[in-house]
Amino acid sequence: MNLLPLNIVVIGGGAAGFFGAIACAQANPDAHVTLLEASRQPLAKVLISGGGRCNVTHACFEPESLVQNYPRGANALRGAFTRFQAKDTAAWFAAQGVYLNIEADGRMFPVTNTSETIVECLIKTAATAGVELRIGTPVVSVKRKLSPQESGKEEGFEIILKSGETKNCDCLLLATGSSLIGYKIARELGHQIEPPVPSLFTFNIPESTLRALAGISVNPVQLRLFAGGKTPLQQTGPLLITHWGLSGPAVLKLSAWGARVLHDSHYQAKLLINWLPDLQQEQVRKKLLAVKQEWPQKAIALHRGIDLPHRLWQYMVARSDITTEDRWAGLPHKKLNQLVLELTQGEYLINGKGAFKEEFVTCGGVKLKEVDFKTMESRLVPGLYFAGEILDIDGVTGGFNFQSAWTTAYLAGKAMGTTDSGKNTQR
Repeated sequence: MNLLPLNIVVIGGGAAGFFGAIACAQANPDAHVTLLEASRQPLAKVLISGGGRCNVTHACFEPESLVQNYPRGANALRGAFTRFQAKDTAAWFAAQGVYLNIEADGRMFPVTNTSETIVECLIKTAATAGVELRIGTPVVSVKRKLSPQESGKEEGFEIILKSGETKNCDCLLLATGSSLIGYKIARELGHQIEPPVPSLFTFNIPESTLRALAGISVNPVQLRLFAGGKTPLQQTGPLLITHWGLSGPAVLKLSAWGARVLHDSHYQAKLLINWLPDLQQEQVRKKLLAVKQEWPQKAIALHRGIDLPHRLWQYMVARSDITTEDRWAGLPHKKLNQLVLELTQGEYLINGKGAFKEEFVTCGGVKLKEVDFKTMESRLVPGLYFAGEILDIDGVTGGFNFQSAWTTAYLAGKAMGTTDSGKNTQR
């Protein structure tokens, strides 16, 4: 009997696939690690992420705080983050000579400010570790193999490529992102899939007068989302008005937490906006009354007394049925109340969703209860591992989705590299 090196295959040449393959090869230099990527361009999503800058992770170094940024997967990731988290990601890249810069909002980018740095680092490190990269190699199916030693026992995997070639391995890592082929393979091997739906998207608002304000941003605002009769969801943060409606961090976070309920309600929902969340409603009223008393003959549309962009103030005034000629002195109590409500709980109808630049994120994927988050190995199929977005995990914007990819891939790669599966196979 010959002792042969461990044979590992990783399907998916994205962030999780590369990181998992590297972790495996570094944990076991004798293992033969093959990375299969369907397209001709590995790490394509990394290249365009963060507007071409690559938001590698977020400067949140306490696992308990870090998990608060995951609408789905927080409980599963809590333990995983104690083994590999954002500071470990930064240290890993630094060890490869790639340093990260922390921005004011906590996002971490390479100091070069280009995603090409991250792509080149992963490709170079994988090659140095001995990973065999095969691009343009789509997989169509995966089957369990029967053990040659024990009749009827399943051991290892047979991978069928689109070319007709088959490839055998002892351990398999699925890091296929939210692709249909990854879900298909996972199902064929016995796993359940939570139906994938979009996360991280902008809101379409069918109100032309609002969209005419495109480019105006306000920080902070408070948003409350009412959809599908569920308990309202709330987020506070920067808001950007766009040509199609609303975007910005507050909207994107709300879209992540509301991904399922918004999908189920066909992206028809009600949104309440508090444009002045740092003030109580009565404080807003007092400010407006002070302006009315001090500048009674000024036009309301031209003299605001409230810290909002001028064009946005004029829009609020018009929304309160106040004309451009109306003066503060003649403002009736009823219209003053209406203006206060527009400023603190203005109502807007969401009618559809937009895209968020190049950030394609979904919720849904392999059910987390079927995966051991200490090793990322399947609880159903020995030797099968998962990493990245194929899992029912998604984070809000800010580097959190990459961090869950790095963490799950590192744990999977390290576990595969140190497993005993297949080491005593006679070939």
